[in-house]
Amino acid sequence: MAQKTALIVYAHQSPASFNAAARDVAVQALTKQGYKVLVSDLYAMNFKASATAEDIKGDLKNPEHFIYNNEMMVAWQDGRLSDDIAEEQHKLEQAELVIFQFPLYWFSIPAIMKGWIDRVLTQGFAFTLQKMYDNGIFKAKKAILSFTTGGTESMFKPDGVHGDINVPLWPLQQDVSPSQKYFLSILNHLFA
Repeated sequence: MAQKTALIVYAHQSPASFNAAARDVAVQALTKQGYKVLVSDLYAMNFKASATAEDIKGDLKNPEHFIYNNEMMVAWQDGRLSDDIAEEQHKLEQAELVIFQFPLYWFSIPAIMKGWIDRVLTQGFAFTLQKMYDNGIFKAKKAILSFTTGGTESMFKPDGVHGDINVPLWPLQQDVSPSQKYFLSILNHLFA
């Protein structure tokens, strides 16, 4: 039986943070279960958050009217993505499990992680207009959101001061199975 692979996409600046501790525990637990664990420490990597024409090697398809998504799909098909994107896509291809470990900033993921999503999950590689959500290219992969909120559980309930935690997380959870949603709700309580 082939060794399973997990990818942890980690976004926190401090090695002394609770997020770092959660990442380290995940690495230890998964390794103990026989996983090969890859970690993309976005801050340590100085991962570029902004999506620009620099993400493409060579000439643009339409330099007069640059449309990032269209240009990235062509560059992916032609093998002309920047090295950092190609490396992250290779990690993602290997992984059966992807864990996004981050602090919730202003009810969202950190900008550097949003940049990873924008730049790595390109059209063609991660989705097509015909293959997304329940019919997606990565439908066999499992994804976990593991995050800290900097607040108490009661603050993120429907009647809490910040409202239901699932509302700001909806875009990230849209393509998550019911069992994964249950697991995410458990994580929300553990890491609040």
